[in-house]
Order: sequence, then structure tokens, then C-alpha cells
Amino acid sequence: HGEVFTPERIIKKMLDLPAISEACQNLTSTFLEPAAGEGAFLVEVLNRKIDMVIKKYSDNLSSYENYSLLALTTLYGIELLEDNALKCVMNMYQAYYEAYQNQARKHKKGMKSEVLASAKLIISKNIVQGNFLTKLSYNGKSLVFSKWQVINSHTKAKVLNVQRTEHTLYDIFEVAKGENKGPSTYLLKLEQLDLFNLFDSGEIVKPEGKQMRYISVKITDVYKEEMEEING
Repeated sequence: HGEVFTPERIIKKMLDLPAISEACQNLTSTFLEPAAGEGAFLVEVLNRKIDMVIKKYSDNLSSYENYSLLALTTLYGIELLEDNALKCVMNMYQAYYEAYQNQARKHKKGMKSEVLASAKLIISKNIVQGNFLTKLSYNGKSLVFSKWQVINSHTKAKVLNVQRTEHTLYDIFEVAKGENKGPSTYLLKLEQLDLFNLFDSGEIVKPEGKQMRYISVKITDVYKEEMEEING
């Protein structure tokens, strides 16, 4: 497979375009990079979103933790090559980690393991190995993305609660075209390559014949991947 590397200065010029620059300043604007490579574009978007979070939501460390994780949930990428996909995940995590470390030092507090674990989980589910054109993962199954919906954003709360749902890339395109009103039936844990094997998220066994969904949790607790049976 041929690879094209976009120079950093070109990436910055692209992100300085008015519409894109405005989106980088919007906490909930989503970005999907269909050929993520090693994550140069997504890392730069993350850095800009983090800068915005620091300006608006860093009066205390807890607020920063919640809103920086929310910014992270808006960034998605697809990469065909496994090694590039892994590097993209690691580069995004490194950028998040360093920014969090700086804020923790500023507030003279320690970084929380659950925040870092949730950051890892979000990145590993938002960056997937697959083919954007075919909408299939590396193993031939449908590409699946997680949507992280804040359910108490109207309160301007310092502690955000989120509901995680899963949708195939095909479904997302169909909804965008108005041809499909409902969510994906992919309610169980993803079966695509987990790019983050650095932590143990706990064993969640898929119950035979049962439909499951993720329960709403604090955004700093998404790493637990807690589920419940539908109509159980």
C-alpha cells in the first residue's frame, strides 16, 4: 500500500481554514479522518480542542478531566495499515497524556488512573483499522464506531454523564442520507482489532442470545464498559 505523509505546516494551514478552525473551537464538533495514518491530523485537532478546554473548562482539575475526555470522544479515524493505526492510537494518547500532566501540575494534583484508562478506551474505540471505502474492518466485518452522548450537558455540569451506543459506518452514512432512522443492532462489544492492549478493561462475556447495551456512566468511568441486558 502506498502512503502519503502530509507535512505539519500543511496540516496547520488546513486547520486554519475558517470553517475547520471554528469546528476545532466547538467542543462537540466531530472529526472523522478516513485515512488517519499515524494521526498527524487528528493529534493537531486534539491539541486545538484541548487548548479550548484549557481556556474554558480548567478552573479546577475535575472540570478539565471531564471536558478534555469529551473533546477526545469527538475524534475518529480509520486506517488501513495495522502499524499505522497503532501509532495513531499511541500518538493521540501521548498528546492527551502530556496535556493532562501539565494541567495536573498546574493544579498541584496527581493524574487519576481512571481518567487515563478512559482516555485509552475512547481512543482505542474511535480509531479503527479498516477500509473507509468498503466500510469493512481488517477482518471483513462492518466497521463499528462508538457514539458518546452527553446526557447532562444542558446543566453545564463539571461531572459529565455519557451514554455509549455503537453504530456501523454504513448505518452512519445511511442516517446521513435519511434512508435509515434507527440505530445499529451492534449493541455488543466490538469485535474489531482492539488497538489498546495496555490495560485490562475487565472481562465482559457476551451472553448467549441476549441483547446488551452500555449503561450511562460518568465520562471518567467509561473504561469500565458496564453493560445491562435490554428488557431484562
